[in-house]
Amino acid sequence: MEYRFSHRVYRLPFRTPVRTSHGLWAERTGVWVRLEDETGKVGFGEAAPIPWFGTENVEDIDAACRTLGENVTDHLLDAVPTTLGCLKNALNAARAGELSPPEDLAARQVAGLLPAGPGALDAIREKLEVGFRVFKWKVGVGDAADEMGLLDDLCGELPDGAKIRLDANGAWDRRTAERWLARCAERPVEFVEQPVTPEAADLLRGLAEDYPTPLALDESIVRDGDVTRWLSDGWPGYYVIKTALLADPDAVLAALKKASAKVVFSSALETAIGAQATLRHAFAWTGSKHALGFGVWPLYENHILNGPTALPFVRWDEVKALNPEAAWNALS
Repeated sequence: MEYRFSHRVYRLPFRTPVRTSHGLWAERTGVWVRLEDETGKVGFGEAAPIPWFGTENVEDIDAACRTLGENVTDHLLDAVPTTLGCLKNALNAARAGELSPPEDLAARQVAGLLPAGPGALDAIREKLEVGFRVFKWKVGVGDAADEMGLLDDLCGELPDGAKIRLDANGAWDRRTAERWLARCAERPVEFVEQPVTPEAADLLRGLAEDYPTPLALDESIVRDGDVTRWLSDGWPGYYVIKTALLADPDAVLAALKKASAKVVFSSALETAIGAQATLRHAFAWTGSKHALGFGVWPLYENHILNGPTALPFVRWDEVKALNPEAAWNALS
C-alpha cells in the first residue's frame, strides 16, 4: 500500500501544570502523523514521547518524519526502527483503520488523578462527589513526612471500598521506600507505582517480596522488550501500560495476557488523537479489568484536543466520538 504522508509537531500548554518527582511539566510536545491511502482513506496517529521515561524525543521523531518524505509505503513505514517506538506506534495507529466496537461494551472504571501536595485534599473531595472511587496521587515531590501525613488525611476521606494508588515516579531511595511501604500496609492503597528508579531492579524485586502492598512497574517498562524481561523474571505486581510509548502494543499486550498479568492501562497525557488509540487498546483488553489511569482530561484549553472528560467511567461511545481530524485541523 502507498500513502501520502504528513506530520505536525505540536507544543500545547497544559491548563494546569503537572508536578511530579521529575519536576514541573508545563506543556505537552509531540508529533501528529497523517496517512492518506490510494483510496482517499485518511488515518491519524500521535507520537507522544516522554524522554525522561526513556523514550525518543520530539526532535528525533521530527527528523525521522522528514526523512520519510511525502510518499511512503508499508515497507518503508515498517522499517522505522523500534528505537523510535512512539513514532512506530503513531504510524501503526494511522494505518489501523476505522474503530470497530470491542466485544465487551461495558463502561470502564477510571482512576481520578490527584495533584501532588496539599491540593490533593480538595481534589479528592471534589472527585468523590462526582463518583470517583479509585484515585492516583503523585508522591515523591515534597517532604516524605509531610506526604505521609497527607496520605492519612486522604485515606480519611475515602468511603468503604475506595482505593488510592501512589505514584512515586522512581523518586525514593531504599530507606524512604521502606518507610512508605510500611505505612501503606494498613491503609487502602491499591498499589505503589514505581517506588524506585528503573535502574534499581533488584531493589524493586526485594521490596515486592518484603511488603504486602503491591508494587507496579511504570518507568521500568517503557520499551517493548522491558515487559518480556519482567515477565520472564516472574514480577508479582502490576504492569502500568502506557500503550502510546510502545512500538508494538498488540504484541506486548498479548504476552501480558498469556501470563495473566495484572495490567493497568494509563495515559501518557496525550491529545485526543493519541487518546483514541490508547483507549482502543484498553477496551479491547479481555483480561482482568482494573480502573484505567485516564482521569486526566481536560488537559488543554481547546476541548477538541482533549480525550474523554475525566469522569468515574468512560464509555466506548465517548472513545468513538473523539475526532482526530478535528484535532489536526485545530492547529492548521
